[in-house]
Amino acid sequence: MKWLHFILSHSIFVAICAVGLAFQTGQLLHVDISFYLYGFIFFATLCSYNFYWILSRYAFAGDEPLNAFLKKEVTGISLLLISAIGFAVCLFQSPVQPAHVATAVLLTVIYSIPLLPVRALHFTRKAGVLKTLLLAFTWAYVTAFIPLQKDWALLNGPDVFIFTRRFLFMLMLCIIFDNRDKAVDKIRGLHSLATILKPNQLLLVIAFVFIVLFGTNFLSVSYGISLNQSIALQTSTIALLIVYFFSTRRQGYLFYYFIVDGLMLFSALATFIAGI
Repeated sequence: MKWLHFILSHSIFVAICAVGLAFQTGQLLHVDISFYLYGFIFFATLCSYNFYWILSRYAFAGDEPLNAFLKKEVTGISLLLISAIGFAVCLFQSPVQPAHVATAVLLTVIYSIPLLPVRALHFTRKAGVLKTLLLAFTWAYVTAFIPLQKDWALLNGPDVFIFTRRFLFMLMLCIIFDNRDKAVDKIRGLHSLATILKPNQLLLVIAFVFIVLFGTNFLSVSYGISLNQSIALQTSTIALLIVYFFSTRRQGYLFYYFIVDGLMLFSALATFIAGI
């Protein structure tokens, strides 16, 4: 099981999930996505996640010497460099617009600002709601907007429909992880949606997002999505709610990094099978 732990702990699996969601976007909106654009999304996700985790560990490493820290994180740093090279190669081969890439990089940098070892920036650690919303928006941007290869002004009804649903889907996933990390986040002074809301308030947010996702799915056929794919999307929405309720109990590593993250891949596979 060491190989599975390596894939999960170094964000390889979550990068595969990002590709799956991008594929789902192309399938639902009938957009042809190039191999290199998929590669760009894979390596961009792998690079950004390894960058974030390395920065996070360094930010809370205490007085550990830099040389000792770098030696301990050699695998993550190696993956970061490899993914950065893959990112650059796919970027120059794919049709993605430089402005869209710059926006994705900026979103990642903004999300990482609270971890920077700069005391003057530590006030950003209290931006709880924005932190959760920003991560969900970044996921929607990378997996539902960039694959369209359009400017914002050119988005049509179906594009906005899928982007909005992707944002809400990812928001629920982000809340699940926020809820898991709230005890550690409070110790570190990091705020999220789960740390600033009471459990009952957080449940109301989850209920609202689920109702919107569930209800708007009945409109999907009017946006060119087949009935079978609509059922697949609804199944994914229900699965997401079920997983949320399981997450309110004590769960292990595999639950979060395979089951919860795997909901993205499950949704993509469900709509793919439904479209055959």
